[in-house]
Amino acid sequence: MEIRIDYEGQLHCGAQHMPSLTMIETDAPIDNNGRGESYSPTDLIATALGTCMATVMGIAGRNMGVELIGMRVVVGKEMSEELPRKIAKLLVEVYMPIPEYHPERRILQSAALSCPVQYSIHPDIEVPIQWYWQEAGTPRVEQTSSPENAMPVINQSQIIRTSGDGIS
Repeated sequence: MEIRIDYEGQLHCGAQHMPSLTMIETDAPIDNNGRGESYSPTDLIATALGTCMATVMGIAGRNMGVELIGMRVVVGKEMSEELPRKIAKLLVEVYMPIPEYHPERRILQSAALSCPVQYSIHPDIEVPIQWYWQEAGTPRVEQTSSPENAMPVINQSQIIRTSGDGIS
């Protein structure tokens, strides 16, 4: 697999995924001399973590017949205040469209925690994970009415929180 990156000036890069020819752009963040007009390179690490966790849970769910449409992973990124500039913490929130006591819960959580990006993150980076579960007996997802937000979302009033980093 190859990704081709072209520096376009003004701290802006274009990156092309050669197998699919899909393009993404990066820009330096405002707090690091950039315009903040797109993902920063470190934002892509946070993005990779969240999408990897969701993907491997999707694979595990599909293999077990558990539908995870409506799952949402939110990743917050905190940079170190001291030099060298680096990611200090990736705060992960996983909103699951299944109840907390679903029989496949631990398998899905284990899948998320064993995604390749999890294994690739430096051990000095903190990665606390908070899990949120749909309450039993409530609808799985709701559709938003505006086309620009037409993805399924979990109604947060229908989510209960469990404690802990990783598997709770």
